[in-house]
Amino acid sequence: MPTLIKNGTIVTASDTIRADVLIEGEQVALIGRGLPEAGATVIDASGKLLLPGGIDVHTHLELPFGGTLSSDDFFTGQRAAAFGGTTSHIDFVIQPIGGSLKAGIDDWHSKATGKAAIDYGFHIAITDLRDEVMAELPSVVDEGITSLKLFMAYKGVFQVDDTTLFRAMQVAEKHGLLVMVHAENGDVIAELTTKLLAQGKTEPKYHAVAHPAMAEAEATGRAVALAGISGASLYVVHMTCEESLEQLALGRAKGFRVMGESCTQYLYVFESDLARPGFEGAKFVCSPPVRQPKDAPILWKALADGTLQAISTDHCPFWYAGGVDGRIPGKELGMAGFHKIPNGMPGIEDRMGVMWHGGVNGGHYSPNRFVEITATNPAKIFGLYPRKGTIAPGSDADILIWDPAQIHTISADTHHMNTDYNVYEGMTVRGWPQKVFLRGRLIVDGDTWLGERGSGQFLRRRPFGEVL
Repeated sequence: MPTLIKNGTIVTASDTIRADVLIEGEQVALIGRGLPEAGATVIDASGKLLLPGGIDVHTHLELPFGGTLSSDDFFTGQRAAAFGGTTSHIDFVIQPIGGSLKAGIDDWHSKATGKAAIDYGFHIAITDLRDEVMAELPSVVDEGITSLKLFMAYKGVFQVDDTTLFRAMQVAEKHGLLVMVHAENGDVIAELTTKLLAQGKTEPKYHAVAHPAMAEAEATGRAVALAGISGASLYVVHMTCEESLEQLALGRAKGFRVMGESCTQYLYVFESDLARPGFEGAKFVCSPPVRQPKDAPILWKALADGTLQAISTDHCPFWYAGGVDGRIPGKELGMAGFHKIPNGMPGIEDRMGVMWHGGVNGGHYSPNRFVEITATNPAKIFGLYPRKGTIAPGSDADILIWDPAQIHTISADTHHMNTDYNVYEGMTVRGWPQKVFLRGRLIVDGDTWLGERGSGQFLRRRPFGEVL
């Protein structure tokens, strides 16, 4: 039976219009005013906004890391995403050390099959770029994966040298792959970490000292320069600070095909949180680390003016009190030293709410720009547009009935993520999804879960498109 959403205001990246939306099957069939109700399930959205479902392009579900696993799997993490208004995401396949890219892809499909509750795609994260793996790179396009990630940090584990990075960029440019980089100078971080530990400086707050902003800026500038030389398209993930943004802006001004994202935590969480009493600062350890309050206004401006193209989460949750009640180990693995704390924070459920509240209500950008950075640009950059990322005839009916007046208090007591703390604990936001549709099906209705385990679809992505 068709679904007719009446009397709402559609907000896309380019337009704001009062109109009805007719959904037939999994797609938007028609947009107009006064559409006939006969034979349809009618939903009245008076006073509400109709937004495209959010797309989070940076997540880590069931990720092996530092002797444990991230605590959300492809069901719990995706269900939490849906409650917050995210209907699609792209997770990172991790190539097994010494193994092939195909082995990693098969592993991640096995994690998602039978669990996925929203739609999802994969990036491929390279951990061991041997010659035979370099030769394998073009084949991932046939798997529906059009983006690869390389690490300029994690020396001795994932870090690649400049020769390898440049060679990968050349292969990517030839075969239509988007290169993503974790941009921090791993050599500098390794030296600083060794020095700090030798001085007995092991608390969580020293994580930020070991990962200075200039180490991020240097690596960002280097990656941008190599992209300019190779002609490759580059997407710098989780950018945190003014210094690295300057390098991205310089590359864009020169006409290089470079883009960047930030993550929600960098707008709200700062170095002072790492210094909370006892071991509590471990909750906020991620890489690159959270920075200083002075960086937040610069990030908001970059998201508003187009210096940054998207906002994601780097959702990688771990238990704070791990090993309790049968839980897998968590942050406590790093009690002896900040360098052993599992890196990552929860956030997939909160992204849309905190970015609407801080960005739209805070006067940083319009509702249209909110849609652009949370849905439309991610869809365009990662080969999903116009199937995803907009509300238009023929697009998937991933639609949020968004109540801009709804007050929602964020708390670990009520969130749906599989972890025992929340980065935004106690934060009250105005603006939250009332109903969430995935491909025309209502999967969240207020506080009620109507989705199904295993109903999410793998998104085979086309070659990417720059947002310049």
